[in-house]
Amino acid sequence: MTPLLVLLAVAACERPTQQAVSDPAASAAAPDSSIYTQALVHPDRRAADHNRDAGRKPGEVLAFFGIEPGMTVLDMFSGGGYYSELLSYVVGPEGRVVAHSNEAYINFVGDEFQERHGHGRLANVEVLMAENNELELPAAIFDAVTLILSYHDIFHVDVENGWPKIDGPKLLAELYKGMKPGGVLGVVDHYAEAGAPRETGDSVHRIDPGIVISELEIAGFVFEGRSNVLRNMDDDYNKFALDPEVRGKTDRFVFRFRKPE
Repeated sequence: MTPLLVLLAVAACERPTQQAVSDPAASAAAPDSSIYTQALVHPDRRAADHNRDAGRKPGEVLAFFGIEPGMTVLDMFSGGGYYSELLSYVVGPEGRVVAHSNEAYINFVGDEFQERHGHGRLANVEVLMAENNELELPAAIFDAVTLILSYHDIFHVDVENGWPKIDGPKLLAELYKGMKPGGVLGVVDHYAEAGAPRETGDSVHRIDPGIVISELEIAGFVFEGRSNVLRNMDDDYNKFALDPEVRGKTDRFVFRFRKPE
């Protein structure tokens, strides 16, 4: 299958003192913040998405990742497409977003996926459907890849609902292959306690950030820094991340990695 058809077919981990960004030099190099403000106030955004903004702070997150106009970005495990739409506005008409999903995610988010992507609503967004362990990417086409609240799903297993065990090293190798040299990998996920086993990705949908750093470095990525913009020091790491009591308010890490030039 050709690359085009593939696209169309489808580290300290303790609780630190809260601060905005741990590497000020990287923050200073971020693009003009107005592009993120313009994305957030875009007239086509849904009211439901605006309601999520305060808890997700997507402008700060995308600025930290360094997403810019003209980029080609893969939104991996894009879910209902909240970030896919914002990425669409930030990269603009000269850029492109590939929103990855699979049947299990579409069933989980319900009508949101079709409302987001139906009728060519986001002209510069392509949907890539690929089930677990079936992702195939062309080499070196993405300027950035985002994994938003989904790294823990590498360790989730629910065969009855269409989520077989993921081959984590294979998936990370595929993402590495698909990124351009110098490309950015942005990761956001729910904190688990330092030293917690990988199985918390399945049981409470949280992950020890030390596991994330270690695995991505083994895959060849270089850890560049973290933002603490989504820290919540009062979070209970024993609670299921989707529990209504904590959903949208969990303690979350925001990491930026890079594929070496």
